[in-house]
Amino acid sequence: MAAPPGNPGAYFRCASPVWMGVIVLSISYFAWAVFLPSTIPYNNLGPLGYFTKYLVDNHHKLLYNGFWLVWGIHVTEALYSVKLCKTKGIVDSSVQCRWFIQTFFFGIASLSHLLAYKPPSKKQR
Repeated sequence: MAAPPGNPGAYFRCASPVWMGVIVLSISYFAWAVFLPSTIPYNNLGPLGYFTKYLVDNHHKLLYNGFWLVWGIHVTEALYSVKLCKTKGIVDSSVQCRWFIQTFFFGIASLSHLLAYKPPSKKQR
């Protein structure tokens, strides 16, 4: 969704549903491997299961730290999205909040839309 006509300060665009699904599934699987690895049916997942089993058995601390690193990156991206909103003239606080929440959960799939947004020049307003 683009900004309402005449209101570039309210620009918001949803992330792609495909990317949203991929990210939710990936982070969910990552959390499953970190926090409940004994419940994963490794043999039923083919190469992904074997690779996950190897990581769980041999590099669990790396998985754990990586999981929290991913969330740290998402927090950083979300905070950056608010700064970027202000820089690009998106002044509506509810829209800034929507960018923050979407970027927190979906990271670069959301932030890429905000990075690509070119606000109208002052002459066009």
